[in-house]
Amino acid sequence: MDDQSGIDWEDAFVNASHIENGESYPQLWLDRAAAFRAQIEGRLSEVAYGAAAREKMDIFRPESDSKGLLVFVHGGYWRAFSKDHWSHLAAGALARGWTVVMPGYTLAPENTIPGITGQISRAITQAAGLVDGPIHLAGHSAGGHLATRMVSDDSTLPAPIAERIARVISISGLHDLRPLVLNSLNEILGLTPEIAAAESPALHGVRPGVRVTAWVGAAERPEFLRQAALLAESWAPADLIAAPRRHHFDVIDDLCEPSSQLVNALLASG
Repeated sequence: MDDQSGIDWEDAFVNASHIENGESYPQLWLDRAAAFRAQIEGRLSEVAYGAAAREKMDIFRPESDSKGLLVFVHGGYWRAFSKDHWSHLAAGALARGWTVVMPGYTLAPENTIPGITGQISRAITQAAGLVDGPIHLAGHSAGGHLATRMVSDDSTLPAPIAERIARVISISGLHDLRPLVLNSLNEILGLTPEIAAAESPALHGVRPGVRVTAWVGAAERPEFLRQAALLAESWAPADLIAAPRRHHFDVIDDLCEPSSQLVNALLASG
């Protein structure tokens, strides 16, 4: 892929070194997630949606009848972390009476991005059979990419399930994968220019009837601000929200708060 932009694509996708104490966040996420799982142990189950080791999803059930299904897809550049890092992010929607599902997936380089997209599609398909009502999707970083792929015009979700999806929020999502061909991450991801374009939600249309928001921290790296704006423009009338003072690692924190602006937007109908 020829690039004449003058942008340092290696640095553009780096987050931890540009965030104070950035390297401490993964352990913090693990600790918060484990504490939350212990707190709601009786309302949590792990269910396989395939035969691979990581093809499992955690299901967090509310205390009362469920109002719908929220699926949260984790990030990590498709090659890091697991569903076990993010359990605490279910707290806000769970307190509001929604069933929350967090699927795992096989990471690169063992898997490809198209393969991961297929796994998330299968996980949502199975989860949809467990819960009645609307389906809302959220994802962070690479998970934002995967969430928006589910409502792209070439989504592999079965039509009856895709039609239940009313709301999608991509939090600091990656919607144009073409620059990653020029990044050393591609040694793990194995993207060709053709695959990168095919897997870029911003280069596709969006399914009709889905309300989409590109949510990003106002203090994020320029490339993540660009990625959010690109999705909002490509999928107009998608919303674009820049959360004040939030960076790439703390922009997800408001998912823990039932009355936060982020949770209100994620669970809103219509």
